[in-house]
Amino acid sequence: MKGIILAGGAGSRLYPLTLVASKQLQPVYDKPMVYYPLTTLIEGGIRDLCLISTPHDLPRFKQMLGDGSRFGISIEYREQPKPQGIAQAFLIAESFMGRDNIALILGDNIFYGSDVFYRKIAEFKNGAMIFGYHVNDPERYGVVEFDGEGRAISIEEKPKHPKSDYAVPGLYLYDNNAVAIAKSLKPSARGELEISDLNVAYLKRRQLHVHRLSRGFAWLDAGTSSSLHDASAYVQAIEKRAGIKIGCPEEAAFRAGFLKLTQLEELTGRMPNCEYRAYLNEVVAEAKRLEKNL
Repeated sequence: MKGIILAGGAGSRLYPLTLVASKQLQPVYDKPMVYYPLTTLIEGGIRDLCLISTPHDLPRFKQMLGDGSRFGISIEYREQPKPQGIAQAFLIAESFMGRDNIALILGDNIFYGSDVFYRKIAEFKNGAMIFGYHVNDPERYGVVEFDGEGRAISIEEKPKHPKSDYAVPGLYLYDNNAVAIAKSLKPSARGELEISDLNVAYLKRRQLHVHRLSRGFAWLDAGTSSSLHDASAYVQAIEKRAGIKIGCPEEAAFRAGFLKLTQLEELTGRMPNCEYRAYLNEVVAEAKRLEKNL
């Protein structure tokens, strides 16, 4: 499976912050926002990634992440000239996808607290899989409705009168038919290729699987000023209490076997003296202690 990070859009809900840098380059506590979805895909065992952003912002992402080799992965880049919907990602990244299945993650979504994504990525074979997450404000999202037996029966994008409280978070798994389906979609009233319409197409084919996420799982959408602040506060609280870092791609790459311990140590050694480096030094030291005890 390959991965796409959609980090485009106008970022209008974060204005005037986005006058300085794109939404996905804004800090969420101690890391750029894009580090979090990047880490999620790496933890899911995905090594071939494509990052989609605006022509203006793409050079910043390239400068920050490079070709991905320092994380033991490969990153390609594609331009999104105009923000025309999430499903547009499949048209932009068609040549990158080839014949592979794809995990699409939005660049402003942060996930923490379960290994469900990683298990579902490993198990995925065909059709489409989305997730359902209970929220207080479902009208802001794509909403999935279930029947009495827990099967998805409808999906609506930002409905005025939601049929359930289950929103669809910004991580989606699709087989290679997603490209052909995306090409057949018509723009919505907003002038966008809606990801909900793509999901409905799979639903009509009886090929859509919906997994409801547990209450202990955390999904943070950092697309507004308030939610960006809340996400930073949440990450800070977890990291301070647990002594671990959320959204650390270097550590994720090491845990996934993409980087050897010597490579992680070399990578950490090139970082300036900071809390981030100190944390990775602890990861290296712990790994060395474990190696000694084998």
